[in-house]
Amino acid sequence: MRVWAIALDVLREASSRRWLLALGVAVTAALLVIALSLKLEVVDGALAASHLFGASLGTDVRAAEVAMHAVFGAAAMVIYYAGLPFGVLLCADFAPRLLAPGRVEQLLSLPLRRGELLLGTWLGVLVLATGASLYAAGGLAFVLGVKTGVWAPGPFIAAALAGVTFAALYAAMLAAAVFVRSAALSGFVGLALYTFGIAGSYRLQAKTYLAPGAGREILLALTAALPRVAALGDAAGRLAADAPVEWPRLAALVGGALAFALGALAVAELRFEWKDY
Repeated sequence: MRVWAIALDVLREASSRRWLLALGVAVTAALLVIALSLKLEVVDGALAASHLFGASLGTDVRAAEVAMHAVFGAAAMVIYYAGLPFGVLLCADFAPRLLAPGRVEQLLSLPLRRGELLLGTWLGVLVLATGASLYAAGGLAFVLGVKTGVWAPGPFIAAALAGVTFAALYAAMLAAAVFVRSAALSGFVGLALYTFGIAGSYRLQAKTYLAPGAGREILLALTAALPRVAALGDAAGRLAADAPVEWPRLAALVGGALAFALGALAVAELRFEWKDY
């Protein structure tokens, strides 16, 4: 319960920030623009034509449900790949604010373990980021559903997998903030992990194209334990497009991301326990 109390405190702090309110307004405005600009002509269950901002996106007559699979797949990829770096930048300063002089001493004076404080912060930020992603996904699914009559869970799947990946990214960001209280460093770690996580998804394929030597071995070593960001994104797109997915591999990818998150949290707690305030 104390962990969730810290998480709720993080959410209360987030709700008090005006720029988060501006973010919600911006996402809602973007969804309204899409809703008003996207015109889909569905005739007898078939997609006859589509227009965005007055420009034709195609006039082939296809079954609406089949045609929308590709649209949902593309939407899932956009939500996943655009949402992750945006979430990293959005949440980069939460941990440094938590560890700011004066506030951290006040929190540590409460009947809380240091590990509970870190875990609660991680959970609160994860709920915040995943909630924002689900809001955007739900709005997009609603717009497309109203326009075509086709309702699919694709955007929600992308948001859920983005939440799993973000759990790993933010755990590393939290660990970085424990070592150095800097929002810039925390954001840099998150973006670097995002970038190398994409590269790590193709490490085995890249191995055949890289020249043997120290550079290749260093790159393979650096990406060996990282969460497979691109592989999870590809799975999100395939699920949204109703394409076949290797479920054992997907379970392994999710488990690997969560294991990385737990490892980063363990490092953060170990450093936090030995740090004087």
